[in-house]
Amino acid sequence: MTQSPAPQHPAHTAPLSLEAVNALSADAFTDYFAGVLEYSPQYAQAAAAQRPFQNVEEVADAFKDAVQADSEAAQLKLIRAHPDLAGKAALAGELTAESAHEQASAGLDRLTPDEFAEFGRLNDAYHEKFELPYVVCVRENDKDSIFEGARRRLANTPEQERQAALHEISRIARLRVLDLIADGDGK
Repeated sequence: MTQSPAPQHPAHTAPLSLEAVNALSADAFTDYFAGVLEYSPQYAQAAAAQRPFQNVEEVADAFKDAVQADSEAAQLKLIRAHPDLAGKAALAGELTAESAHEQASAGLDRLTPDEFAEFGRLNDAYHEKFELPYVVCVRENDKDSIFEGARRRLANTPEQERQAALHEISRIARLRVLDLIADGDGK
């Protein structure tokens, strides 16, 4: 399935202050935060409705709450929007800017042939068992812990894995929100 690129926050633009985030129009907020959740700007739209925010954590929580309030089918669609780690999209340069940066931060763009083959096997096993990609907040892990987590989570039930993936997605979203707000800790 080919997905159209999500609007991306320009890397050269300085993060906005929380005051400026609260002052954005709903459309501007949605555009600015569209890349927080992979190809899912509807969650930015839902988060916009929760303003004004008192702090950056409230912004991150608004994304998490919007996902948790959505249907199971929509949650599965969100999980499936995430790319395989070190997968074909990464090799082809088809990741969102956020995902490419995050995978590189964990060294997934510098795998040995054996590591790349192992990721291929793990990705295939995930798709076969869960019909989902393995989703993990790579910025909070390294190569070894990502491998270990994938092996461990393959023992999950489909419901446990859906919950684990949603938990990881909320961690990814939080870090992306922090990157976009000047008084966040995303630096």
